[in-house]
Amino acid sequence: MITVSIVTYKTNLEELSKCLQSLISSLVSQIYIVDNSNERYIADFCQQYPNVVYIGSENVGYGAGHNQALRQVLNSGGKYHLILNSDVYFEPSVLEFLAAYMDAHTDVAQVQPNVVYPDGEQQYTCRLLPTPANLIFRRFLPKRMVEKMNIRYQLKFDDHKKEMNVPYHQGSFMFFRLECFKKVGLFDERFFMYPEDIDITRRMHRWYRTMFVPSVTIVHAHRAASYKNKKMLKIHMVNMIKYFNKWGWIVDKERSAWNRKLLEELGYKK
Repeated sequence: MITVSIVTYKTNLEELSKCLQSLISSLVSQIYIVDNSNERYIADFCQQYPNVVYIGSENVGYGAGHNQALRQVLNSGGKYHLILNSDVYFEPSVLEFLAAYMDAHTDVAQVQPNVVYPDGEQQYTCRLLPTPANLIFRRFLPKRMVEKMNIRYQLKFDDHKKEMNVPYHQGSFMFFRLECFKKVGLFDERFFMYPEDIDITRRMHRWYRTMFVPSVTIVHAHRAASYKNKKMLKIHMVNMIKYFNKWGWIVDKERSAWNRKLLEELGYKK
């Protein structure tokens, strides 16, 4: 069975409703809405869904919000857990495919399907492990230089038609094997928002395969809030500094080794 958690914050109910429609599947046992804005209108909305558990919370951040749900399901006997953004929607058959894929590949801890924008354009959500230039300094570099860096970092040179064992899955849709959290641990709550998805994927990747599987596709109406809001930009920068303080700024041997291996597997040429 699959459990799901969605962290909300003053979320639009039309968006949330569309997301929940994607989860109408016999495989989904429980959906946890962790509301970091603790809004009554979201709590009332959730009451109409028999398999939705509402958790009102202070704004503890993205990873810490999902951890509240994960702690409840870790010993529930469930098999898989989906970390999901409210701005994502897809056909329910996607979950059936991914569960079957995980059943058949027991060395895989985490999968992400193909991701597109609402207009069908490819969204590059599976990436190399980032360097400071990829996530901090790029905001101050010439646009052409950043675009060239992103071709490599976001794996844009690849056609995304084949499976890849990737060390960084963007956090809008992360399908996990539940038992792997017992070995790896939950989201690192030092990160309020943004790098928690990089951190958890690379920790899973250390012990298991973390796969991009393009056979099924989801839609992510990505907002890129940190590019439009100064407050969110500050949150992004502060948390990325915490990430590089944890894993290394210039020297990160794991990052170098894994990135080099993936680029070689994909036949990347400079």
